[in-house]
Amino acid sequence: MSSTVNEPGRTGRGRWWARPWVAPVAAMGLVALADLLLGPSLGLLPLFAAGPALAAGRGAPRTVLGSALLGVVLVLLLSVWDGVWGHTRVWVALGGVVFTALAACWVSVTRRRAERELVDVRAVAETVQNVLMPPLPPRLGPLELTGSYRSAHRTARVGGDLYQAVQVPGGVRILVADVQGKGLEAVSAAAVVLGAFRNAAPVAPDLGSLAGQVEQALAEQTSGDRFVTALLADVREDGRTTLLDHGHPVPVLLRAGGAGATGAAGTAPVLPKLDPAPPFGLAALTGAPAPRPTALTLHEGDRLLFCTDGLTEARDGSGRFYPLADRAAALLAPPCPQQALARLRADVEEWTGTGPDDDSALLLCDFRA
Repeated sequence: MSSTVNEPGRTGRGRWWARPWVAPVAAMGLVALADLLLGPSLGLLPLFAAGPALAAGRGAPRTVLGSALLGVVLVLLLSVWDGVWGHTRVWVALGGVVFTALAACWVSVTRRRAERELVDVRAVAETVQNVLMPPLPPRLGPLELTGSYRSAHRTARVGGDLYQAVQVPGGVRILVADVQGKGLEAVSAAAVVLGAFRNAAPVAPDLGSLAGQVEQALAEQTSGDRFVTALLADVREDGRTTLLDHGHPVPVLLRAGGAGATGAAGTAPVLPKLDPAPPFGLAALTGAPAPRPTALTLHEGDRLLFCTDGLTEARDGSGRFYPLADRAAALLAPPCPQQALARLRADVEEWTGTGPDDDSALLLCDFRA
């Protein structure tokens, strides 16, 4: 099972009442019933044009033509029943059904062509996403890794939030980042950051040098108008861990068995105190010194959650930020990491009520010595 979950939205097959032919048939059935009950005085026969019009919204041209044929048959039958066969209103109704059917066929063909183009675009976007962030291996060095990416837009497959892990001699190096902005320019900057990290992570002597190479690549290979918040981590086989923060949300550390910083079971999760520096792309403008790395030690069974601000800045209806620190211990308690992330996602959706309004990436790391 893949350790990376890409979650653009939910899809599923509709039931029979959601099929394209149901709405036009139901509409024409109601028109026929109304005509039978109310008689010919209201002149309802032209309303049968609603059948092919509704069919164009979801159906293929054959569904439109089938609805039109049914409408024509019903107009003819009811005109005989009502005793108005041969009257002008009958020819007007038939003409309305035929004209609407022709226009609806054109709409259906155009819509289906646009849908096929959208499918192609989505396929390309998904390929780009897989190239930028290929599925993580279930384990790298001392870490079991589980990632989750969710776009704020149901149809989106690619964005500026990212994570990556690279095995290096003696441990694993991790990048979690968020590119400012959206669209292709953000994706391009994300590709630069990921490429620089992958190239430099195995050879950089420390996280400071690694961060410098990412910063340099971003300056040389982009237009310079994008900044990137990022968190770098170096996890050694013996649990010694170094964190370097460039304006990114702080990770959440859950000690094995629910222990907090003091080791007492049931206490709050640990939020490491980091020394933040400006995001990549802003260091030259601010002149701020390089950040000081933060050291901590992971033990067997400890769980470390990295995230982007799409999670930490999710708001409820009154504008309150999502309280990740208060809820992480309970939500991330399940031993299965996929279940833990699913619980966290569901809780965020319940908090916001309408779902997140920004992309978000999560990376859950379980330490196994």
